[in-house]
Amino acid sequence: FGLDENGNMVIGDEMLTPDSSRFWPAEGYEPGHGQPSFDKQFARDWLKANPDNDWTLPQEIVDKTIEKYLQSYEMLTGKKLD
Repeated sequence: FGLDENGNMVIGDEMLTPDSSRFWPAEGYEPGHGQPSFDKQFARDWLKANPDNDWTLPQEIVDKTIEKYLQSYEMLTGKKLD
C-alpha cells in the first residue's frame, strides 16, 4: 500500500490477479491444508530445489506455467485465448 500525489491510498502489489495464491478452484477445496492455486510457486520451488541449474527452468516447468495462466484466463473469461 502507499499514497499517491493526492494522498489517496493505492495498492502497490498484486491483490486480485489470477496468479495470486489467494485464489484456488472451488471444486476440490478442502479446508485445513494448502490448496491447488494459480500461482507460480511450483516454479519457485523447482528453482530452489535446483540451485545449480543457472536459474534456467526446464521446458516442462515453462509449459506448466503457461498452462496455469491459460486455465485462469479461460475460467475468468469463459473463452479460449486465440
